[in-house]
Amino acid sequence: MRGLHRIGAGLRSASSTFEISQVPKSLPNLAETVIIGGGAIGCSIAYHLAKLGQKGVVLLEKTELTAGSTWHAAGLTALYHPTPNMKQLHYYSINLYTQLENETGQNVGFHQPGSIRLATSPVRMDEFRYQMSRQLHKDAPQMIISPDTIKSLCPILNMDGILGGLYNPNDGHIDPYSLTQALAIGARKYGASIYQKCSVSNIQRNSEGLWEVQINSEHVLKAKNVVNAAGFWAREVGHLAGLDLPLVPVEHQYLVTTPIDVVNNLEREIPVLRHLDGSFYLRQERENCLLVGPYESQESMKLCEDWATKGVPPGFGKELFPSDLDRLNPHLKIAMELVPCFASANVKTVVCGPITYTPDLLPMAGPSQEIGMWLAVGFGYGIIHAGGIGRYLAEWILKKEPPYELIELDPCRYGSWTTMPYTFAKARESYGMNNAVPYPHEERTAGRPTLRRSGIFDVLLEKKGQMSFHSGWEQPSWFAKKEEAPFYQPSFKRTNWHSAVQREWQTVRNHVGIIDLSPFGKLYVKGPDSTKFLDFITANHVPKAENEETYRICISHCLTPSGKVYAELTVTSLGNDEYFLVTGSGSELHDLRWLRQHAEENGYNVSISNVTDELGCLSIAGPKSGKLLEKLCPNLSVKNFKFFTGKKVHIDGIEVLALRLSYTGELGWEFYCNKSKIKLLYEKILDTGKEYSIDDFGTFALQVLRMEKGFRMWGADMNKDTSPIEAGLQNFIKINKGSFIGQNALEKEFQEGLTKTLVPLLVDSPDVDPKGDEAVWCAGKVIGNTTSGCFSYHYQKPLAFAYVPPFLSTAGTNLQVDLLNTKFSATVLPTFQTTSSKK
Repeated sequence: MRGLHRIGAGLRSASSTFEISQVPKSLPNLAETVIIGGGAIGCSIAYHLAKLGQKGVVLLEKTELTAGSTWHAAGLTALYHPTPNMKQLHYYSINLYTQLENETGQNVGFHQPGSIRLATSPVRMDEFRYQMSRQLHKDAPQMIISPDTIKSLCPILNMDGILGGLYNPNDGHIDPYSLTQALAIGARKYGASIYQKCSVSNIQRNSEGLWEVQINSEHVLKAKNVVNAAGFWAREVGHLAGLDLPLVPVEHQYLVTTPIDVVNNLEREIPVLRHLDGSFYLRQERENCLLVGPYESQESMKLCEDWATKGVPPGFGKELFPSDLDRLNPHLKIAMELVPCFASANVKTVVCGPITYTPDLLPMAGPSQEIGMWLAVGFGYGIIHAGGIGRYLAEWILKKEPPYELIELDPCRYGSWTTMPYTFAKARESYGMNNAVPYPHEERTAGRPTLRRSGIFDVLLEKKGQMSFHSGWEQPSWFAKKEEAPFYQPSFKRTNWHSAVQREWQTVRNHVGIIDLSPFGKLYVKGPDSTKFLDFITANHVPKAENEETYRICISHCLTPSGKVYAELTVTSLGNDEYFLVTGSGSELHDLRWLRQHAEENGYNVSISNVTDELGCLSIAGPKSGKLLEKLCPNLSVKNFKFFTGKKVHIDGIEVLALRLSYTGELGWEFYCNKSKIKLLYEKILDTGKEYSIDDFGTFALQVLRMEKGFRMWGADMNKDTSPIEAGLQNFIKINKGSFIGQNALEKEFQEGLTKTLVPLLVDSPDVDPKGDEAVWCAGKVIGNTTSGCFSYHYQKPLAFAYVPPFLSTAGTNLQVDLLNTKFSATVLPTFQTTSSKK
């Protein structure tokens, strides 16, 4: 490599061994919250809990603060994240780091020269435009800049092939060691206790609901909450508490050069650079060196699989792996072309250390399924996340609800289907594609399919169902007929499935369609207190079965104490204090955790069982679905099968729970039966439905149909950032029914009025459809954001849902929606319907 040579072995160990000392005499017997792990994440959680007023905060560190991954991190701080919700974490972190020295007296070595993501292809410029459209309603001072501006900010660049950049002026880098020490100083200042050389040897929950944390195999510390922030030891700590966490350390490398005269002579520090197609970051180190950190390809990168399966080697604390520059060569070659002075430099240090990843590279942050056991693990970008995640989890612990929506990080997105082979395959793919173009609707195939398969998975695959991944399940987004190109053709604009989805939409609108909804979360709530419990935890009336043959159904919402939408459930009363609950595929364990937590904390005598993997679900919908039902069940008539009721029926000898409702807005039913019988049921429905032109449809057509009907989707149109009143769900809220979670907050909102409300928008865009999170403009200002989007075949235009101020919610109001950084005219449509299915 031209002139690039190593001149030393580099770092290997900051402290090659550590000893577990005797238990400190000052260690208490009782705490409110115990945090396991003294890296940047753990210290931030301790700092924020103590600062927000919690007493009895104890942090336990196995070796010494920053051991593990924190001490060797490159320390990058970036506002950018492709997931808009994550920006709140990053924004808070950057603001915190700017004032932490004044608060604690500890210099944190925070540099803010800005950062530039470099585009070297037209599709990268589209990516930047896409991200700009999704940033403007957040606190995000980012902009697309020209090659000339890039050169002025970073004069050492070779500008050949650079088309533009995405610039964040407040980004930079920080010293991870100093940051962690500052957070620890702050934590102690506000009353937290920090103990080093305290290894956790056992964790178990006692009959009083407290966690007993055994330290150094002798002392037992009891606590209401335990936070696992143990970095690459997190899997082992999880095992102590009975949790099998999908985590695997990755060897991440970066190098630091010897001093470079050209860099030393610069008038100001260069921005942090991210060459996306070259898959590396580059920043200035000290006054005259460069630091370059590549993300190797899937084939070249290294996982620490043995660590995940056998545990971290004893004594490993502040050690590094042997470096391997050969793995970095393809990236370093591009870096030399980009920064010519880098090519003539020597290598002073190569850092190759473990960083722990989840399958999707997003951390797991929040409560686990075990009440009082919290997770803050899997941080591939722990330094920028540390400040924000500390505040986020501290508020959740103290207020018993998350401060804002971050479902992307919820530990409950993973379940028993997340095996270690899946974790390894997915982490390898995710790391290797770290800088790949983040297309909407992209499907990455590593580790798929999992063990979680519908009873008709193979059948749907043979019928060219184009699969999307939902919490371990494979579910067709659309079906490719002979004349239609299969597979997803990546684009930020309208793409190859458009005509196929229109065909499926027409089937449901004009005839009858069938869709596999087996990924739905399915729960049973039973017991003498089941009715009282559901009445307390949901905002709607609890349905009552009409008789032994006819069940009643209602749509109910679980609200947080502040009146936000935590979950949406379809509740069916089966009689005898038994209820069948259905939720979305992505919220199964999320909702189960909430139900079990509140049942235990409030002393309700109920049992809650998860039957998601045991039951399958098929749905038929369309104007001819009633005739099809009568053919399938000759003893039934649609006239006597009322909307929002259910019955147990037999179809070709298969026992089925049939519910009359449909997320399409058309006449329809959902059929639930044993998963082993789903294939037989599917074949019977298709055979009987031939005379009604039945055909399959996927989730993309379902999205169009539900939006045209005005149905909201949990996680997008309503979530922990919105109230049911803002989302227009008043019909499902019975404010005077009796005490329920969130009632007081809703009463206050009714009195004070709304600051935003959800409206449908028709958008005049020729080839770009809204996806959600795009900025909405009025009179030159950003006044809201979209939540969902599609192309409406009914209107023959893109359709979006958006939150806007109430005074702009009148039908006919003209607004603009930002798509690919271009403003398109949009018109508010008439008010939503508030029913959930066609009667």
